[in-house]
Amino acid sequence: MKKSTIIILVSVAAFLFLFILLPIGYGIGTYNKLVTERENVNSQWANVESQYQRRADLIPNLVQTVKGYATHESSTLEGVMAARAKATQITIDPKNMTPEKLQQYQAAQGQVGAALGRLMVVSENYPNLKANENFLELQAQLEGTENRIAVERNKYNDAAKKYEVIIQHFPGVIIASMFGFKEKPYFEAEKAAAKAPAVKF
Repeated sequence: MKKSTIIILVSVAAFLFLFILLPIGYGIGTYNKLVTERENVNSQWANVESQYQRRADLIPNLVQTVKGYATHESSTLEGVMAARAKATQITIDPKNMTPEKLQQYQAAQGQVGAALGRLMVVSENYPNLKANENFLELQAQLEGTENRIAVERNKYNDAAKKYEVIIQHFPGVIIASMFGFKEKPYFEAEKAAAKAPAVKF
């Protein structure tokens, strides 16, 4: 084989590797990383929803316990149940999450928190209720759930940030736009509507 033919073949092979195979391989790797990080964000969102659901599941028992001691506080009890009902009707598909949908979700959960806060204030007026074992257990579970919600929101934000970095940096930005990877909004825990109710006595 002639020396010039070998040089041409090596040049073509180098060209194919550098300008075709390497970018394709890097693009596939970036795509796979985007899929992994997007699914991680979706999984973390499911954990956030799970903790909010846990809180929603505690509310009926808490309301029933308070009702046994504070029957004339019906407006407060109804407010808690109404806020719970509204919050459980709002769900977000993580694949189509937008800042507006997340804000709506946060507002509904904030209303639950505010209603629970009012319920806890009402319970202050009933010493027998505050000494009730069932109430104390529910209160402890609620407080623990609020802590879990805060932890899961932070984990979600961390996952969303990691995902956002990839889709905004090169070449992730190109792969993301080509294959429809959308930005994920952050959970803004500092807004008043998202603050956990005070449940300590």
